[in-house]
Amino acid sequence: MAPIAFTVNQERRQLDVDPQTPLLWVLRDDLNLTGTKFGCGKGLCGACTVHVNGAATRSCSTPVSEVAGKSVTTIEGLAAHSDHPLQKAWIAEQVPQCGYCLSGMIMTAAELLRNKPHPTDADIDGAMGSHICRCGTYQRIRAAIHRASATAAAPAHRQQAEGRRS
Repeated sequence: MAPIAFTVNQERRQLDVDPQTPLLWVLRDDLNLTGTKFGCGKGLCGACTVHVNGAATRSCSTPVSEVAGKSVTTIEGLAAHSDHPLQKAWIAEQVPQCGYCLSGMIMTAAELLRNKPHPTDADIDGAMGSHICRCGTYQRIRAAIHRASATAAAPAHRQQAEGRRS
């Protein structure tokens, strides 16, 4: 086996692993990044979602060879102190119940907000529709995404207002 090199949470890594090993297991077993969860093993539930070059990707069905030379971000790398607006909004809206879907949902929501900073309910439902929340907190998830959108937009609005006062 040739080593596979890629970046994980802004840290360059090189591993000697079977190239067909699902990225999920490399993250969890070889790199001890256990925030990404195993749900279905088929890429259907979304619990294993990470970002690969910024795109939400199901790590349970992605061979590690497909991320060679790419950048992977897990829930652990989304924010240095777990203070991403989505993480804060998830807590404020009391989304976590069992927490199993949490990291995958947040990673998909982060991609949504990066691409569409002010999503509609339809945008959120479209982005999050393939995720399964066993606890059924879908309305809270939508509210949390709206809250994070408003929170992320607030600093930009303050800067614009301060610029007008100067």
